Amino acid sequence: MRPAPNSERLSTAAVQVALSQLPDWQALERQGVWVIEKTWRFADFHRVMAFANAVAGVAHAMNHHPDMQLSFQRCTVLYTTHDAAGLTLRDIDAAKRLDALPEGRE
Repeated sequence: MRPAPNSERLSTAAVQVALSQLPDWQALERQGVWVIEKTWRFADFHRVMAFANAVAGVAHAMNHHPDMQLSFQRCTVLYTTHDAAGLTLRDIDAAKRLDALPEGRE
């Protein structure tokens, strides 16, 4: 079976370059695997859920699904590529798409 396009794990240097183009995203190590994460804040839960649904649409279109944490006024999204055991261009592309969502702009 062939790996998905853009699923090769990125070097630390490549992750740093990508993060310089992704405002408010940060790279973290979780259980030995590098991830990128960002938290959006909203006025109310309705807007949190509208954003979460928009994220789901991006995830479905890309067939690349993040971990999400939802609360009353926040949505945290975490991306990593499990098959690569780290960050790939798919994660960076997904982050850019989420940053472009109108639901994420307050």
